[in-house]
Amino acid sequence: MELSHIAVFCAAAIPFAFLPPRARGWLIFILSALAIYWLQPTLDIRWLDYSLPTATLVVTVICWWITRAPDQAPAPRQNTVALVVLIAVALVLTLPRYIEIPPELEITSRPPPVEQVALVLVIALIAGLGFGRLPRTVSIPFGLIGLVIALVVLKTDVLAAGVAGLLRTGSGQDVTLAKALDLGWLGFSYVAFRLISTLRDRQMGILPALTLREYVTYVIFFPAYTAGPIDRPEKFMPQYRGVETINPRDPQRITVAVTRIVIGMIKKFAIADTLALISLSAVSADQAGSSLALWGMLYAYAFRIFFDFSGYTDIAIGIGILFGITLPENFDRPYSKSNIAQFWQSWHATLSAWARSYVYSPLSRRLISGKKLSNDATILVCNLATMIVIGLWHGVTIPFFVWGVWHALGLTAHKLWSDRTRTWYRGLQEKPERARVWKFAGILLTFHFVVIGWVWFALPTAGLAAQVIGRLVGIGW
Repeated sequence: MELSHIAVFCAAAIPFAFLPPRARGWLIFILSALAIYWLQPTLDIRWLDYSLPTATLVVTVICWWITRAPDQAPAPRQNTVALVVLIAVALVLTLPRYIEIPPELEITSRPPPVEQVALVLVIALIAGLGFGRLPRTVSIPFGLIGLVIALVVLKTDVLAAGVAGLLRTGSGQDVTLAKALDLGWLGFSYVAFRLISTLRDRQMGILPALTLREYVTYVIFFPAYTAGPIDRPEKFMPQYRGVETINPRDPQRITVAVTRIVIGMIKKFAIADTLALISLSAVSADQAGSSLALWGMLYAYAFRIFFDFSGYTDIAIGIGILFGITLPENFDRPYSKSNIAQFWQSWHATLSAWARSYVYSPLSRRLISGKKLSNDATILVCNLATMIVIGLWHGVTIPFFVWGVWHALGLTAHKLWSDRTRTWYRGLQEKPERARVWKFAGILLTFHFVVIGWVWFALPTAGLAAQVIGRLVGIGW
């Protein structure tokens, strides 16, 4: 999200504040649909930066169709209107192909011909209707598998480059130039996780009944589209439905929102972007002349990534408040926590909660019911599965895999230690001075465990990451 995006989103809150109450939800819906096109960066493959946001809308509509409540009417008027609006957005955004539009007003780059878009949308609508009429025992697993495959392809450079080559062939472009960045599908990582959660919740019978407009708005809500946080539908929906009853011109609400946005902008554009100049990277690691210099770069990277991520979250929460929706908190002073479990409860907290709900908990229930592993082994396996998923979600590479294993081992060690020292710890609370020293030691240990883990996150190859970790302790100079 750039400064221009933030400015326009904030400006859009002005007409929102003066709209009739019933129109507010529709504005958020339409603005979210337009925003995913506008936020999508221009790509080298012809028409792709138009096609990927369109695919996001198509996939989201299909997932709504197969997750709608069993007693929900197939196509009430509001759902039909919402579908027509989405189709209209996709078709209207092809107009720049036929009429001249000032560059500053362009939402997407040169789109495909309108007749091709219309044909594809009709085919997708027919396929989606047919897919949604399959038994849920078939459609939902296929939907989950399809989303996971899409994520794996997008996050694996070799696979993404291969798909880019196929798309270049189809568009008549040079295949030899194909690269993973050609498939820069902005926001899909977060969209996929939201869709997966609704599919799983429908399997478990806990997904609330949602109209098409509500479902699509939840999945692509524009403040959280690019960098989260990942809200849950049961928390998002009451707020979205309640935008008709709020006072959008409430001075206190506006003050809170603007303050949060300004804080986020300072974090992201002033602090994080400045720290990026001295942070650990493949280039700076090669230029470091001592262990002390490497540690300085690593500390800079640790705080850069915190201010970057938490800054975006503050901006998203602030913009959401302007539109009557308070998104969940994602960062709560994570570097001040005294153990690794507390760190993950306060670092990208919504992603951690998602992984606990849809990876750790179901896997642990299955392993415990099977009784094939000891409790300690179950904890290790579940932590490994959960943290590896989080690691590979950032990219299917060896460094991200190792980073996930690193945190899984830390979480397991903490769990085993805390289970065996509960009596000692309760006694420690009766000695305040010693408890404060122990807490401070825990903060230092947790912080440096996380910081060393960032080496795997920051560097592109496992060999370079291992070399840098060695050099941090004086080995390999």
